[in-house]
Amino acid sequence: MAWNEPGGSGNKDPWGGGRDQGPPDLDEVVKKMQDKFGSLFGGKKGGGGGGAGSGKGGSVGIGLIVIVAVVAWGLSGIYIIEEGKRGVVLQFGAYKETTLPGPHWYPRFIQSVDEVDISTIRDATIGYRSGGSTRQTSAPVERESLMLTQDENIVDVQLAVQYKVKNASDYLFKIKDPDITLRQSTESAVREIIGKNKMEFVITEGRTEIARRVHDLTQEILDRYQTGLEITSVNMQDAQPPEAVQAAFDDAVKAREDNVRLKNEAEAYANDIIPKAQGRAARDIAEANGYKEQVIAEAQGETARFLNLLTEYKKAPEVTRKRLYLETVESVMVKSSKIMVDVKGGNNLIYLPLDRLMEQRTPVTTQAPRNMDSVPPATNQTTEPRRREVIRRGER
Repeated sequence: MAWNEPGGSGNKDPWGGGRDQGPPDLDEVVKKMQDKFGSLFGGKKGGGGGGAGSGKGGSVGIGLIVIVAVVAWGLSGIYIIEEGKRGVVLQFGAYKETTLPGPHWYPRFIQSVDEVDISTIRDATIGYRSGGSTRQTSAPVERESLMLTQDENIVDVQLAVQYKVKNASDYLFKIKDPDITLRQSTESAVREIIGKNKMEFVITEGRTEIARRVHDLTQEILDRYQTGLEITSVNMQDAQPPEAVQAAFDDAVKAREDNVRLKNEAEAYANDIIPKAQGRAARDIAEANGYKEQVIAEAQGETARFLNLLTEYKKAPEVTRKRLYLETVESVMVKSSKIMVDVKGGNNLIYLPLDRLMEQRTPVTTQAPRNMDSVPPATNQTTEPRRREVIRRGER
């Protein structure tokens, strides 16, 4: 019966002491506690009457301890994998499985779990070391950056590689140090590719192509070694000749640029002058063809006229001859400003066409002409019949 229940020994303390009042002795309390703990683990008290009770209490205590230990052991095996990570489970030190993000459980002391971050993008540099990405903010590493090209030139190449873990178990167990393996594989790949290309291609238009080929070749090497890594990007930060020959190379580049510029200017001038010359040539050819057609047409017309005249001459030679003479004289005298009249049995007279002189439209100078040869020719056609009549009279 409990010490504080009705009818029990209400004056006794819970430790079984027989005192009616006053605090218990500390040494006695400690001794009793030691006895009870000893009985839980199979020990026996000094008194003979408590053997059966102590055995029952000891078994109950051991059971409670075992239950608590099992619960604590089970709770200690619960773990949570965060998003972007993977859990690699080892059983007795050997790989067992890879767990995805979320809550999981494993038996502690039998299995262990290593978390691997597969979402973080990692960086590796070839040819320089620093947090920057340019030559001004980085420290070059010449043993990595200096490479030999196909045309036996030395070029200074700097690359930045970004990668991440794609297989957690391979990353942990297949290779001793996957990050160093990636750096060495990238350096080997870029040296192979640079050695198959000429310097001009490497430092000018071939940067993108070389970066793509380095990516593919390095990823092939990493997959062959089962590193568990995946390259996300390869960027060629710089590709130049070594510092010792940089000035000479800059001069060569400037000369090459001047050569290209002068060629472009010459081509522009040629594109401007050649069409003009071709146009003038085409115009001259067209004018020559026109003149040719004109001359041919005139010659053909003269030939036809001569043939027609020959036909008429054969029919009436005397009349045709006289008509030709008159037409010839008329064509000659029409340009003259004076007319010579041949009078039989008298002196030759000069006929001045006064009516034509009066009708001149050009202004007359105040000074009279010294001789009649300076009088301009008349253009009035009304004097033509008169002139012909005078000519006919002279022939008669």
